[in-house]
Amino acid sequence: MSDWSISFAPLLPWPVIAIIAGIAGVLALFGLLRRVRGSWLRLAAWTALALSLCNPSLLQEDRDPLKTVIAVVVDETDSQKLDGRETQTSAALAGLKQLIERFPQFELREVSSRNGGAESGDASTALFDSLKSVLQDVPPEQVGGSIFITDGQVHDIPETAAGLGFRAPLHVLVTGSEEDRDRRLVIKKAPRFGIVGESQEITYSVVDTNIENDGELAEVQIFIDGELISVEQVVPGEEASFFFDVPHGGKTVIELKAALVDDEITPVNNQAFAVLDGIRENLRVLLVSGEPHAGERTWRNLLKSDASVDLVHFTILRPPEKQDGTPINQLSLIAFPTRELFIEKIDEFDLIIFDRYQRRGVLPVLYFDNIARYLTEGGAILIAAGPEHADFSSIHRTPLASVLPVEPTGKISETPFRPTVSEAGRRHPVTRGLPGLQPRDAKTSAAWSRWFRLIDGTAAQGDVVMDNGEDKPLLVLNRPEKGRIAMLMSDHVWLWARGFEGGGPHTQLLRRLGHWLMKEPELDEEALRAEAQGNKLIIERQTMGDTPGKLDLITPAGEGLELNFEDKGDGLFVAEHTTDTLGLYRVANGDLTALAHVGPVNPREYADIVSTTALLSPLVQETGGLVKRLSKANPTSDLPRIVPVRGNGNTSGNNWMGLRTTDASVLKGVIQVPLLAGFLGLGILLLMLAGMWAREGR
Repeated sequence: MSDWSISFAPLLPWPVIAIIAGIAGVLALFGLLRRVRGSWLRLAAWTALALSLCNPSLLQEDRDPLKTVIAVVVDETDSQKLDGRETQTSAALAGLKQLIERFPQFELREVSSRNGGAESGDASTALFDSLKSVLQDVPPEQVGGSIFITDGQVHDIPETAAGLGFRAPLHVLVTGSEEDRDRRLVIKKAPRFGIVGESQEITYSVVDTNIENDGELAEVQIFIDGELISVEQVVPGEEASFFFDVPHGGKTVIELKAALVDDEITPVNNQAFAVLDGIRENLRVLLVSGEPHAGERTWRNLLKSDASVDLVHFTILRPPEKQDGTPINQLSLIAFPTRELFIEKIDEFDLIIFDRYQRRGVLPVLYFDNIARYLTEGGAILIAAGPEHADFSSIHRTPLASVLPVEPTGKISETPFRPTVSEAGRRHPVTRGLPGLQPRDAKTSAAWSRWFRLIDGTAAQGDVVMDNGEDKPLLVLNRPEKGRIAMLMSDHVWLWARGFEGGGPHTQLLRRLGHWLMKEPELDEEALRAEAQGNKLIIERQTMGDTPGKLDLITPAGEGLELNFEDKGDGLFVAEHTTDTLGLYRVANGDLTALAHVGPVNPREYADIVSTTALLSPLVQETGGLVKRLSKANPTSDLPRIVPVRGNGNTSGNNWMGLRTTDASVLKGVIQVPLLAGFLGLGILLLMLAGMWAREGR
């Protein structure tokens, strides 16, 4: 294909040529007005001079025509897999290809739009993003139109046709049926954070499409961390609320399930989820020091440095039996409020620490019964024993003895020793991986400083996580009924805090110990945790045993899978599962269960899955396109005809789709022919000047 055109390459700047032409024009006009002989010839000569200065050339462009690009976007998101839509889509795509291939001027570009599974971070239907990606290297004038094959549930529709980036019709072939029945559960409002123990509200509604309720209520089951909490009866279409108390710190999964309906297109959107992060309010800790000693400040400084801890600290400086005759009004000490702390308000404390406490009549024996009750009903106690724990004043000689994990022998060892993490301690989250902990094959378990006192005792119950290197218990942890208790059989942890012989990880140890006592889930000895990272599900099993056995995995579709754990050492086992299916996964190992949600919570892809033409129709009409619902029985039987359209004519009609043909081409070469240059131009100019002089000579 050849195109002809004229171009100019002026020999002088355009302003100079304009001045010369202007002067010549004024002189020629003057001669014409005065009827001077030869004025017309002079005008022709000056015109020839001006044209020669403009240096015109005749261009012949050799071009190859380009095909008009037609984009076909196929919706392959999860909603297209329902109710036979996938079959409709495949048949319609095959028929559409045959229709377009009849026209050699069209280049068909096909792209599939998927929600990307769990890696995309968004499970919506983004057909227009796919359209832009397939046409990103195509000039707008080369686009002849686009065709969507979809169920109509599209979530990235531009507001106007200008957002398409080209001027061509958009046609839509719609799969599915607008009469499909569906029930979906929608969470209107859900908290993202909540304080443990406080009430929170979730607002939700049940939405029915093409379902006649006749006043019938819909049943909604509510689960928290997989446990059924409540069954509610709600009116479809109306908002309902559910109140619950935040059960624990960390992640909490709230799951709502609406009862299924007969002939429903899918149950996948009958459930919705909310993920809440539980935040603990400031923890109340009661620290009772039996007497002033070097390690007392270590406990106080550690607890005061934690902004989430409200500390109440009492040091017994004056026992009741001390009688030195000092008048009461001269004493600066305050009375120890034993009844208020250990009877009236004991349940308000999250942790009670007895630091070198001894029986000296400050706490009546009866109070220890209440302390034991507090522990077994879910409280936490930490006992840091000193020399007094080995004699008759030991709290082991109180009703608390039944829940203490270590029974003292009455002996005190003051032989230097290095605290050692036991085999059980290497598997326990409190002591596993402490800074400075050496490998198992090392001569010592840690490069920590020595301690110089150990209260000898026998572990009666619980886990011995640290000892003196000779199997004498140093730190023992136990769970009596609902509570937790820890016993540290030495008062020399302060040596680590002071940096003696390089010190040791006192901050990490005591902080982990406190968090374990206050039931932080991350420090549980037996735990099953699941977490989604992109499209990969990672399950971690913490155990004090040798092997956890098999892992049972239940997919969102209810399919059961069995996975094997990989031993990571020191009581940690990990299993992984890669998936493209979004939703809530349940994992179980023995009596332990966990939940993890893959992909975005409540993605838009599942919010409304009934086929519709309403969303795309306004944009299609603006571009001059056609919306056509496909037949379920035979999608290819009534496919619209394809009609090439030139110019600005109509691009849709009764069962036909128009695709614009464009004049886009690619330049292969250019032939340039100068018009007034060289001998030809010189000859014409000389001829005109000679004619002008000849005329003047007559």
